[in-house]
Amino acid sequence: MFAEIITIGDEILIGQIVDTNSAHISKELNKIGVQVYQITSIQDDKEHILQALEDAKNRVDLVLVTGGLGPTRDDITKQCFIEFFDDDYVENEQVLQHIKELFLKYFNKEPLPSNLLQAQVPSKATILFNSYGTAPGMWMEKDDTVFVAMPGVPYEMKYLLKDSVLPKIIENFNRPHIYHKTLLTYGMGESDIAHRISGWEENLPQHIKLSYLPALGRVRLRLSSKGADEQKLRNEVDGQMEIVHKMLSDIAVGFEGETSITQKIGELLIQQNKTLSLVESFTGGALAQEITRYAGASAFYRGGIIPYATELKISILGVSDELIKKHSVVSLPVAESMAERGSKIFQSDY
Repeated sequence: MFAEIITIGDEILIGQIVDTNSAHISKELNKIGVQVYQITSIQDDKEHILQALEDAKNRVDLVLVTGGLGPTRDDITKQCFIEFFDDDYVENEQVLQHIKELFLKYFNKEPLPSNLLQAQVPSKATILFNSYGTAPGMWMEKDDTVFVAMPGVPYEMKYLLKDSVLPKIIENFNRPHIYHKTLLTYGMGESDIAHRISGWEENLPQHIKLSYLPALGRVRLRLSSKGADEQKLRNEVDGQMEIVHKMLSDIAVGFEGETSITQKIGELLIQQNKTLSLVESFTGGALAQEITRYAGASAFYRGGIIPYATELKISILGVSDELIKKHSVVSLPVAESMAERGSKIFQSDY
């Protein structure tokens, strides 16, 4: 089963806001066996929206639309749904009363006519009641494709998705199981990893997909598969992951959702009875925050300091002014000197 997510709003296309809705919807759909085929962001333009709906209808089984359901003139999603489904407006009494109650409760005034118009909904739509806002969601069908419209406001969308949309998808669609497992590695680039495991990768079963997810200093390896038998699926993916984990045992630190590099560092320090301190600058305490999230951090973490200003690196840590002038304050020699002197101050092993 495939789905497409369409986010509507000029503010997304000009970079004024970040589209977090698509990421959230994708994660939630994946949990119930719905594979996202495409994510599309489009402008507040009638012809563009209608074309996007038509294109999506020919690609997928389910289309989730967010944005453009508000009370202002640039909110035209509902109008486009009326035209796309060849429908007419009807007034929904439950939505109308909800709008009036919200304005009385939170603003102590009557809603404007533009707000009351949000109770005008397509006659063919199944209305998804929005307890947190004035714009209801809509569930409509055309040519065996389901279209769902939700508000673009993230907390309203999340509420509707959890309480109304996902249960209705589960009720109306037969869905496969989707399973992912991700290995965390540090200290080797993706091309070197790919070279090392190339033989194993070439022999992966066709229904198991390997993805490389590189970032600075680390690479995540994700195995994904889908099928009707969930336990068989898990056994196959877990078996392949066990093989590649052994092949990368020198750089693997665990699995996403089960462990983290911070936890692994803590475990190793405790096993070796060693201690750690931190001297930070441009990270501004971010590393210390990560370390102290670990429940057993007090067993190995001594403390930290943030000498952000250059003169504090000299006066507090005792880093040589000549070293800074020679290599610049942002350099490996200066960083090494800061670490060495921080270790002495906190009397830590590392």
